[in-house]
Amino acid sequence: MLYQTWLNIWLENYIKPFLKLRTYVKYRQIVYNHIVGGLGKNELKNLTPALLQEFVTSLLNCGNIKTFNGLSSNSVNSVVTVLQSSLKTAYNLGYIKEYIGDRVVRPKIIEKRIECFSVAEQKEIERFCLNSDKKKLYGIVICLYTGLRIGEMLALKYSDVNFETSVLSVTKTCYDTPQGRVLDTPKTHSSIRIIPLPKPILNLIKQLKKDSFCDYLIEDKQKPVAIRSYQRTFELLLKKLNISHKGFHSLRHTFATRALECGMDVKTLSELLGHKNTNITLNRYVHSMFEHKVEMMNRLAKVMGKM
Repeated sequence: MLYQTWLNIWLENYIKPFLKLRTYVKYRQIVYNHIVGGLGKNELKNLTPALLQEFVTSLLNCGNIKTFNGLSSNSVNSVVTVLQSSLKTAYNLGYIKEYIGDRVVRPKIIEKRIECFSVAEQKEIERFCLNSDKKKLYGIVICLYTGLRIGEMLALKYSDVNFETSVLSVTKTCYDTPQGRVLDTPKTHSSIRIIPLPKPILNLIKQLKKDSFCDYLIEDKQKPVAIRSYQRTFELLLKKLNISHKGFHSLRHTFATRALECGMDVKTLSELLGHKNTNITLNRYVHSMFEHKVEMMNRLAKVMGKM
């Protein structure tokens, strides 16, 4: 059996029925964008650790199918995950005599640099969004004060907001697929959470509801908004304000950074962000915390100076 034949069987029978559609779509893109062209014509039983490693190295050197530059270490690690999972299943089913996926040397994962907006940039973004005729831009301000991921924010319905207790229930997310926009459960179980809403944000949502034409908080022409479309809107907003480009996820990082600067404890922040544990929060925002510690130590020094 050719490896590409097995990959298709694996995707349709062992991934699609049991994992999230989002995972299936991601794995399918990896298979057809990278693996089929590189290893697909090989017989499944003829794959070797050396052949797999050569393939991984080629991805690092020239794996980008658009630019032919190397893929990032994180992207290559995603490919390795698909290789290992598909070969493990093939081994368990007896299609290959030996599991060789664990012999692949993974590239070192590079933690992405956390980027957030300065206080001045944040104020400028907020001012533009709140004064705009496009009410869908309110979603940007909501993210700045709740730390929501873009998929979580675009999946919000008015039924998720308790206007009496001023809390927001995060119980779903959305993402784009070739077939269109899909609603799904959140990224992880810990992503299901309750977020208390500051009064100005609650009032903002009330304004949205007053002028709404559908159940979703963020709409465009009476329809929910696709993620890529909203990301593009954000990119154009930054360009118009002459603010250096940052991904939409930087709004979430900005929320976390401002929260730490205000003295919020890590446990509370971790729960608001929907992290699995506080270690994730600590590791991700250690630089922001260090700046806060410096400020606290300087305040302490001023107190001591009065002694």
